[in-house]
Amino acid sequence: MVKPGERDRVKMPEQLPEVRARNFEEVPLGLTAELAVAEAERCLNCKKPFCVDGCPVSVKIPEFISLISEGRFAEAARKVKETNALPAVCGRVCPQEVQCEARCVLGKKYEPVAIGYLERFVADHERENDLIELAERAPSTGKKVAVIGAGPSGLTVAGDLIKLGHDVVIFEALHKPGGVLTYGIPEFRLPMRVIEAEVANLLEQGVSLEMDSVIGKVRTVRELMEEDGFDTVFIGVGAGLPRFMGVPGENLNGIYSSNEYLTRSNLMNAFRFPEYDTPVERARKAVVIGGGNVAMDSVRTALRLGAKDAIIAYRRAREQLPARTEEIHHAEQEGVRFHFLTAPIRFIGDDRGFVKAMECICMELGEPDASGRRRPVPIEGSNFIMEADLVVIAVGTNSNPLLTSTMPELELNKWGNIVTNEDGATNIEGVYAGGDIVTGSATVIEAMGAGRRAARAMHEYMTEGRWKVERKESEK
Repeated sequence: MVKPGERDRVKMPEQLPEVRARNFEEVPLGLTAELAVAEAERCLNCKKPFCVDGCPVSVKIPEFISLISEGRFAEAARKVKETNALPAVCGRVCPQEVQCEARCVLGKKYEPVAIGYLERFVADHERENDLIELAERAPSTGKKVAVIGAGPSGLTVAGDLIKLGHDVVIFEALHKPGGVLTYGIPEFRLPMRVIEAEVANLLEQGVSLEMDSVIGKVRTVRELMEEDGFDTVFIGVGAGLPRFMGVPGENLNGIYSSNEYLTRSNLMNAFRFPEYDTPVERARKAVVIGGGNVAMDSVRTALRLGAKDAIIAYRRAREQLPARTEEIHHAEQEGVRFHFLTAPIRFIGDDRGFVKAMECICMELGEPDASGRRRPVPIEGSNFIMEADLVVIAVGTNSNPLLTSTMPELELNKWGNIVTNEDGATNIEGVYAGGDIVTGSATVIEAMGAGRRAARAMHEYMTEGRWKVERKESEK
């Protein structure tokens, strides 16, 4: 008899690489019910579920997987949603391979259970079959909560606090909710319909959403609390300020930050040309500088927008790529080329002021730096020219000071990130923060975990009046 763990892990059906490289449809197609049950039956239902310890929002993983194995898919979705307000999102973009699946006991001898696939399956099944049931809401507390930013951390805070009986208003600067989910992650990885459905669930529970509301401009945090009557405020504005490299020629036309490039395509629908005529450069040869998930999203977007040649230029070695293994694999399948140990030192323009090439230098790995990775060191005399008529710089982001500059009393670290304690409390009573504005660029699920911790602390503060002042400076 074959034991559950000895069965092969199911494979997610996908679009063929040669087809998907020229469209923006979702790459993984999702599991069938039969595949989901087969994968769920591999779970060992450990008495000590280490997988849960690896989940930043503590999803009850063995419990929801057990429900799948019994064919109780809608109940499994509701079990996930007890602690995760965005399961269809997390099932698609969370790095399960270094979180819950990395802790799976089965993975010590076989492949770990495909927890992410199963989470996506139950969330999609519930939505596509109109089986969504709104969570029961506690009696009104009479307390008002302002959430600044409709990204992963803010949506999580709103979802948790609305169920506890508080009135919640989300203020979003852009014209669509979702934050980085909407402007930063392409349709082929996270379809807009999924984000819209998750947000719609929150609105049906009673959360209010005010779009085009740039807090720091239209209102300050102090005004929200002292004039508008909000008892607590959560700041979840992310870290959306582009980071550049300071390389000569960086201001040439055809050179974008990843923020601008992906925002034009995703939020402003440049990928739907000619239905939307959003200006974005169509390249013959696109080069993306960086090696994270944002770099992979950018280079795969360039490919789908018509680039004949799409390249990743990364200053470290392949084994140091920070992007998810699945995203790297998909990029390679689609024809993306990788230039490792390569760094630009100047950009070269044509007589119209558009980029046409960049001068690069080869690198070698030296001693480990503060991150523990071997530091790239330039090799003298190794310069070479690489053609490019589109360059996207995806080397990280910084915190945007638009909001924090209106709060001189708010404690920030040297990077401009908000300093909080482990529960998200800032040095201003009643004001909490979480996500990338605290940690710097991190993952969606880490931002959601911060939102859950902050929501618990905010509820305690509003109902019991306890203000925890001990704070721990952000490590970033």
